[in-house]
Amino acid sequence: MNTPQRTRPLRAAQAIKGARAARRHTRFVTTVARQLDEIAPGTVRVRTVPVTRENRRRTFVVLDSATGPVGADREQHRAAFGLLSRAFPGADWTRPQSYDARTGVLAIDQTAAPAELGLDTAEGARQ
Repeated sequence: MNTPQRTRPLRAAQAIKGARAARRHTRFVTTVARQLDEIAPGTVRVRTVPVTRENRRRTFVVLDSATGPVGADREQHRAAFGLLSRAFPGADWTRPQSYDARTGVLAIDQTAAPAELGLDTAEGARQ
């Protein structure tokens, strides 16, 4: 008997699934960008750097606009980090990260010096 079998995926179905995924991603990016703008107006990039100070782990947060640093207080920095840590629960926050609100990309921030260079040799730097 002849039974019909698909030999290739339907392109229309793939296009619909791709469009839905793009809309979800766009909605996510605009939502996070809007919330960052509510926290600290003008924020387009958030950089985080984990530091150890007085034997306690902390995260240093920098909020940037298109023209330079955003003037924000400690609570705004904390709120921006909280927003990103909830939006990206699987991210490795023990490494420097950079989030671009225009594209929605969270990436490891390569501006930090690698430990192999030995630049972190000052006595006070490890405290």
